[in-house]
Amino acid sequence: MLGLGFSAGLPLLLVLGTLSFRLREAGVERATIGFLSWVGLAYAFKWVWAPLVDRLPLPWLTRRLGRRRGWLLLAQCAVILGLVGMAGADPRDALSALVGWAVLVAFGSATQDIALDAYRIESAGVDEQAALAATYQTGYRLAMIWAGAGALWLAARAEVVDAPGYQQAAWQLAYLIMAGSMVLGPLVVLTSPEPQARALPVARNAREWLQGALIEPFTEFIGRYRWQAVLILGLIAVYRISDVVMGIMANPFYVDMGYSKDEVAAVSKVFGVLMTLVGAFVGGVLSMRLGVMRVLMLGAVLSAASNLLFAWLGTRGHDLQALIWVVSADNLSGGLASSAFIAYLSGLTQVRYSATQYALFSSMMLLLPKWLAGFSGVVVDSVGYSTFFVGTALLGLPVLVLVALASRVR
Repeated sequence: MLGLGFSAGLPLLLVLGTLSFRLREAGVERATIGFLSWVGLAYAFKWVWAPLVDRLPLPWLTRRLGRRRGWLLLAQCAVILGLVGMAGADPRDALSALVGWAVLVAFGSATQDIALDAYRIESAGVDEQAALAATYQTGYRLAMIWAGAGALWLAARAEVVDAPGYQQAAWQLAYLIMAGSMVLGPLVVLTSPEPQARALPVARNAREWLQGALIEPFTEFIGRYRWQAVLILGLIAVYRISDVVMGIMANPFYVDMGYSKDEVAAVSKVFGVLMTLVGAFVGGVLSMRLGVMRVLMLGAVLSAASNLLFAWLGTRGHDLQALIWVVSADNLSGGLASSAFIAYLSGLTQVRYSATQYALFSSMMLLLPKWLAGFSGVVVDSVGYSTFFVGTALLGLPVLVLVALASRVR
């Protein structure tokens, strides 16, 4: 799970956070950057093709590697191809091409997530899911250090000294190295065991296949929780809304506040991600000792409150020490919340439909926040960064109510 978590975490920033830094440095407007974040909606709609990943065998790959590893390998190859394409596209004169390659990366990454979540859930029992989630998060966050700080550091090192403005060659090198780093994913897949295969019912026609692959996973969940399913799905839909909406404008904020690539790499992408690892570990331990719902509530409170710190940071100008404290608090709370939330989602799935159900949950987690985040650049242009950050903190208030109500579900 450590190695596969790295493979899952690498593409995310390269089509979102790191890309937004690159685009802003190239002079792309904040409103455009916000709308381009909708590339990430691929993660929110992955439930659409999750039944295919769950049930459809791939020619040759499934026979040689198994259903889970076959889909993992195919998705990882798509990510590598997309990153190579992103490396060669200059956002100043080929923005559409860059976005197209980013869509391929996001689609491949989302497909990898579907297969990987099923792989994780099928590899251990419910009692071990919190530990597996924490280990997965560790690999995921290490990859985010590399895709965030590593990409910025590589681009900074490759720049021509004293040449002002955006330098395409530097970013091209950085993204090519990221594509090479993604090769770790296929290597891990080829050397990892396939979970014990579960027997699938034989479908006599397309209708029966759709019934078993698409309809039954959803009706099973609704039948299990009945009216309480609405409450659970509502909580899933908004739990990370504060973090996701705020996060799209974080890197443009750093650029506009005058922070250099090296400063952002050191503070936000290395130190901050290390604090996320600490938060993920603490969240995993607390979830096993205190219960997942209590840690979910704590994570919701801390995630919303940390956005207020960014509002304060916006009044400080170029203040590196303040950036360190704010990023530390934000990433610590985010890691804690993520670890508990993954354990919560894993506990909701039924093993027979693990890929499809988990894809539904994790997609719902992103759909509304990602859609709202697309307008973040427009909001910042209208009201400024500090007011925007306060607004994202207020978005987290309904989450507290939903966590309290969902904690009563049995």
